[in-house]
Amino acid sequence: MVSQKVKVINEQGMHMRPASVMSQTLTPFESSVKIGFNGNEYDAKSVMMLMAACIKCGSEIEIIADGADEEDALKAAVELVERGLGD
Repeated sequence: MVSQKVKVINEQGMHMRPASVMSQTLTPFESSVKIGFNGNEYDAKSVMMLMAACIKCGSEIEIIADGADEEDALKAAVELVERGLGD
């Protein structure tokens, strides 16, 4: 298992489009990818779970990947958040 904390810079936070981009980016990975936020974990491959997390701009989240390709999955997720989640 690997993890990294990252700050959400997207001005609108985790709304429908960024959640969809994240889900589509991470679905091909074999590893499980979770987002830790406010004491809860959310499945980063699920658009609905990401939207339910109510992640706002400026929030610090922890991305947690576990599985065969965990390093690559974590890198992809972190890069996506750092680039503004596709917005």
